[in-house]
Amino acid sequence: MAKRLLDYGFHSPTIYFPLIVEEAIMIEPTETESPQTLDAFVDAMIAIAREAETDPEIVRTAPHETPVTRLDEVTAARRPVLRWRP
Repeated sequence: MAKRLLDYGFHSPTIYFPLIVEEAIMIEPTETESPQTLDAFVDAMIAIAREAETDPEIVRTAPHETPVTRLDEVTAARRPVLRWRP
């Protein structure tokens, strides 16, 4: 769900550690967020919940609309690229 929020234009929230509440996420809007932004965020969360019920694969494989999609975390951990080369 956190990565699917990227497709809706929101920064994905931190997945909460330690896992005090199973599968919890930490969402911390600041006082600078407008009511319109908060409403749009809630609408995105409701849409993602509907997607999870009707087509869970679209949520599992997110993000889809970002320049870089899901990273191969195993390869990234085993062969990290630590230097940028033009």
